[in-house]
Parts: sequence; structure tokens; C-alpha cells
Amino acid sequence: MTAMRIHITGVGGQGTLLATSLIGEAALLAGVNVNVSEVHGMAQRGGVVESAVTLGDLMSNIVSDGEADVLLGFEPSETLRAASKCSRNTTVITNSHPQAPFTVAIGRGTYPDLASALDKMAGRVEKLISIDADAEAHKAGTILSLNMVLLGALAKHAALPVEPKHLKKAIRDNTKAAFLKVNLKAFDLGYAT
Repeated sequence: MTAMRIHITGVGGQGTLLATSLIGEAALLAGVNVNVSEVHGMAQRGGVVESAVTLGDLMSNIVSDGEADVLLGFEPSETLRAASKCSRNTTVITNSHPQAPFTVAIGRGTYPDLASALDKMAGRVEKLISIDADAEAHKAGTILSLNMVLLGALAKHAALPVEPKHLKKAIRDNTKAAFLKVNLKAFDLGYAT
């Protein structure tokens, strides 16, 4: 198996850490060597949250600049902020729905022009998939499942050494019964993108 480095970024409350954990568990189910690292930041306050998953025979769980095979962005400005992790060979999967940071919400900052910035990014990476994960999560039944939408998109668009069935089993094993149906539907909606 070839090695793979996945850098995940978002803001607190979007489920980035759960998604990271589920990718790790799915890799274990598939018999793939996995390392996971998490930087919680100010997750409880909507601050930046970053994590990394390395798959295969890699010694480090760190994704250095230019090393990401996949950049999975839960918030588009955070995807842009993590652009240094990318190379020409990177697949970028990003939520297109912005979550304005506090400074923008109070009028002390400006949000980037996403269309232009993502267009530039698309010209510098192998593939850029931009989906409104918030809208797909609402279709599934709750905004809280946007992480499952992005996991579905990851399963579809990245050449993971983990099959969708492994990710779905990890979701089943780690989701409370009341949310399972919605989470699986959200995964399927993401996979359909």
C-alpha cells in the first residue's frame, strides 16, 4: 500500500475531531497502519481545529508543508489557510459554506473572496472538490452531520486505502442510535457529490 497523508481543518463545533477519529478507526478495520494527531486549539469557541491522519508505513503523524495527499476542509477560509500543506498532487475537498469568524461577525475583519481564492487554489492542486456540506447536512436532517457529508465526499474523491464500508462501520460503531440514520444518510449524500 502506498502511504497517504490527510490534513483536516475546520473550526470548533463542526465535528473535525470526530471525523479524524472515524477515519482512524476505519483504517484499523481495513487493516491499514494509521497514525492520528489532533490540535484542538480553541475548539469550544469556534476557533481553528486541525488534525492529521497518516495511512500506511509512515513513521510520523505530522503533515508538513507540501506533503498533504488530501486536504479536507470543513470551513472554506480554513481550507485556504491550510493551502501551504498542498502540492500539485493534492486532492482538496472543502465545504463551500462559510462560517464567519468572530472578528468578521463584529465588523473588525473581512471574509476572503471565496470564489476567487478557491479558483486560484484549484489551479495549484491536482483536484479541488467544493461542496456545500451544510446544505447536504440539512438534507440529511441536521447541520451536526456536516462532518459525515465530508467523510462521504472523502470516500468518493480521495484514493483512500479504506473502503466506504469501513467508514460506515466506524460510523455505526461510534454513533448514538438516535443519530445513526441521519449520519449514514449524510455520508451517502456526501458520497453522491
